Amino acid sequence: DEAFASFDRAVALKPDLADAHWNAALFRLLTGDFARGWAAREWGRQCRAVGFVERSFDVPLWLADAPLAGKTILLHSDEGLGDTIQFARYATLVAAQGARVVLEVDAVLQPLLSGLNGVAQCLARGIDAVPAIDYHCPLSSLPLAFATGLDTIPAVPRYLPPAPAERLAAWEQRLGRHDKLRVGLVWSGNPAHLNDHNRSMPLATLEPLLDRDVRFISLQKEPRPHDKVQLERRSDILDLTAEIRDFVDTSALIDSLDLVITVDTSVAHLARALGKPTWIMLPYTPDYRWLLGRDDSPWYPNVRLFRQDARRDYVDVVARIAEALVAQAAGFTPE
Repeated sequence: DEAFASFDRAVALKPDLADAHWNAALFRLLTGDFARGWAAREWGRQCRAVGFVERSFDVPLWLADAPLAGKTILLHSDEGLGDTIQFARYATLVAAQGARVVLEVDAVLQPLLSGLNGVAQCLARGIDAVPAIDYHCPLSSLPLAFATGLDTIPAVPRYLPPAPAERLAAWEQRLGRHDKLRVGLVWSGNPAHLNDHNRSMPLATLEPLLDRDVRFISLQKEPRPHDKVQLERRSDILDLTAEIRDFVDTSALIDSLDLVITVDTSVAHLARALGKPTWIMLPYTPDYRWLLGRDDSPWYPNVRLFRQDARRDYVDVVARIAEALVAQAAGFTPE
């Protein structure tokens, strides 16, 4: 309440103060006020520190304000990899309006998202030429275009296609016998992220998990130096990340697991978009998409959220996950 009062006062003093509108929007989304939150979030495009990938085109911006039947629309990613995976689901809704959907994403995501339902063509940004289009829309503006509310989020159990059969078979062979619950682990995100100090943790914090009767598989790409040393010493975490060539390999590996435990990074979105049971460890002040005071997510069915309490420490989070993991392992039936 104090934060909203401060933002309202700032806007009253300077109505075009983009940062105040942007931060108020994130708070509104965090508290479930989507009706006002999505519209105000567009102010972020005027904030230098936010980092949207801005594009300009000689065609109109589409925000559900024109019919799309028989038209070609470019949906272009404008934020991070996790955001792209989360909002790519809207491509199917746009295609359902009769549009030919061209999706443009970071090059590393292009192979993964090429088979998304409703996408006629998937481009790698900065590499592939954009064809003739009638409209365009940034991916993160699509919740606004569709007037998304908490009860109208297009949440389906899975919306990403499976990896090619040969990739799935290769990862099954690498993993060996499926005689224990397979659990993927991610404990840190991009160190350049502004909130990395809150969302990431050292591998050592996960030690209370590692004496459980499950098989742990590292999904952690490019571990930090101190974590890499510890990971090399641990025989209880299988690290095959050197074999991962791209996001399609990551998706194939995740498809071969039973559960993913991760901090709030792109793997959290990837695992749930693949329909994999996913437990996400969240800082006390989470990203807006995870809302407040709940252990589930309207964006991803069956995800479990494990939040820090006011102590802002992951020790208690890991302890709760360790307890939940015992029950999860007890229900596993070897193949």
